[in-house]
Amino acid sequence: MDATRNIVIIGAGYAGLTTALRIDRKHRITLISADEHFTQRIRLHELAAGRPEVTVPLKELTKGTGITTVRGRVNAIDPDGRRVRTEDGREFAYDTLVYALGSRTDTGTPGVAEHAYTAEQAGELRARLHGGSGELVVVGGGLTGVEMAAELAESYPAWRVALVTGGVAGAGLSEKGRRHLARTLTRLGVRMREGTHVESVGRDGVRTDQGLIAADVVVWAGSFRVHELAAEAGLAVDDHGRIVVDETLRSVSHPDVYAVGDAAAVRLPGGTHRMSCAAGMPIAAHAADVINARAAGRPAEPFRFRYLLQCVSLGRRDGLVQFVHGDDTPKERILSGRTAAWVKEQICRFTVASLKMERRRPGTYMWVKGPARRDAAEGGRVEARRTGATATR
Repeated sequence: MDATRNIVIIGAGYAGLTTALRIDRKHRITLISADEHFTQRIRLHELAAGRPEVTVPLKELTKGTGITTVRGRVNAIDPDGRRVRTEDGREFAYDTLVYALGSRTDTGTPGVAEHAYTAEQAGELRARLHGGSGELVVVGGGLTGVEMAAELAESYPAWRVALVTGGVAGAGLSEKGRRHLARTLTRLGVRMREGTHVESVGRDGVRTDQGLIAADVVVWAGSFRVHELAAEAGLAVDDHGRIVVDETLRSVSHPDVYAVGDAAAVRLPGGTHRMSCAAGMPIAAHAADVINARAAGRPAEPFRFRYLLQCVSLGRRDGLVQFVHGDDTPKERILSGRTAAWVKEQICRFTVASLKMERRRPGTYMWVKGPARRDAAEGGRVEARRTGATATR
């Protein structure tokens, strides 16, 4: 078999780039990105706090690979005609499509889009905070919100920072982990408003079920959502809009499409994978291996993965490493302080280093593999909702 294929990858985040760089380069590989730079999303809170840059030019990461990079925003997919279209009217035909559009902060709460900053607006947020002072509210008690609150409180002491969450900050951590998080945030001067549900955001602050919390600046660090493009194209998606895939990461409704990273609903022991580069890069690497195998006539192996830890930066001099079971539930063991901050920094560096290694030697990226879920395809079919497509292979 071993046929040369026309492979189009849409999205150049951690997952899209990993897939593109790992696919056998005898194929024609086209990488379409809305930006000409790769953004280190896990460093956006650092950018907001004053880090000069968190991007790497795509040309630098794809140099010498033969990968064609195209700057454009994909606005339509024709899975029956095997084409994608960009906003400027260009069309790109494919034999295999890799959907890697990832996720972005959900700004659906009233007033967020108009009156709040998100992590994706880290550069604008930095400009707003620099040299100023006042009340700063970060909404969201997940790891994104915690990192943002800690980083901003440390870097901008003139701003009074509050962290508002409907639940408990760091709810997915162990009790020991949550205690360290709370102590560190308190030391940095962050005021905690847990159990407070935000209803809307306005010019004067955030309105909650406990009244108005005044703010000069609001940072929204709520949940993520995926692009609607997959559902609009008729691909089978789950209730969150993520593409339902089988155990080899191929769409259950359109076998010429693979989904990777946050855009995929990948079944793992314990449920669907967490949106993160910790899972997204292994998913992408395995998808590339599957594409290579099928093009060469070899059997495709099911995806295997297990979690090891969660890393949280708490400013530049403190952090938290939460050790977890394979299904991402927390163990009681943690690392904290400067040691944890150092570990987190090494992991951040490793993500970019991994991409550069794949550029030089495809197939070098490795991950810890857990038990295979061979029932993933059947589970995916049960969960899938129809969007004009047949949710079977």
